[in-house]
Amino acid sequence: MKPVITLDSVCVSYRRKRMFRFRGQPEAVLKSVSLNVYQGECLGILGRNGAGKSTLLRVLAGILQPDQGSVTFNGRASLLTLQAGFAESLTGAENIVLGGMILGARRRQIMALFDDIVSFAELGAKIHEPLYSYSSGMRARLGFSVAYHIDPEVILLDEVLGVGDAGFRAKSAEAMQEKIHKGKTIVLVSHNPNIIRQNCNRAILIDAGQVVAEGEPDDVLGQL
Repeated sequence: MKPVITLDSVCVSYRRKRMFRFRGQPEAVLKSVSLNVYQGECLGILGRNGAGKSTLLRVLAGILQPDQGSVTFNGRASLLTLQAGFAESLTGAENIVLGGMILGARRRQIMALFDDIVSFAELGAKIHEPLYSYSSGMRARLGFSVAYHIDPEVILLDEVLGVGDAGFRAKSAEAMQEKIHKGKTIVLVSHNPNIIRQNCNRAILIDAGQVVAEGEPDDVLGQL
């Protein structure tokens, strides 16, 4: 397998917001993280809240530039979170177009996939209502469906497979397995051990901004 994303000694620091201002010295969130994400794998990222998991995903997506170290991309990555990066005032239908274009698709391609996206997301007539009226689960289903159908080389999922009812969780997991079998690459963050076991063939554990374990999912889960 060849790497589609390579991180070499990546460091990221933030200033914490206090009393409506960013004050004090920057605090390290990622500390000299080196990591390869390989084509066709499903990589799970584990760790407690505040360990640096979401920051790592943003670096992998190219949204966040490291303060130190380097990131090498050999594929286009799409980050999917519970907020999905959509516009609150737009309808679900309008956000399908917006989200698809952000992922690099042309409007004609998006419209050709529109009905399939809506059907997979199970939103029905809600697709014509504004996003601010959606629950977090509805947003995640819509974002997942857009990413699934637009089909980027690398899909980065932040706690998305755990949303919705059991039927949608099973459907989304099956969809990810289909992508993996076709050589697509998945990176997912989840607090649910079963999601990591069922979907991932490799996992890493992040603690205090560092990769402290890497290997088979069961082995890494045993170190939580």
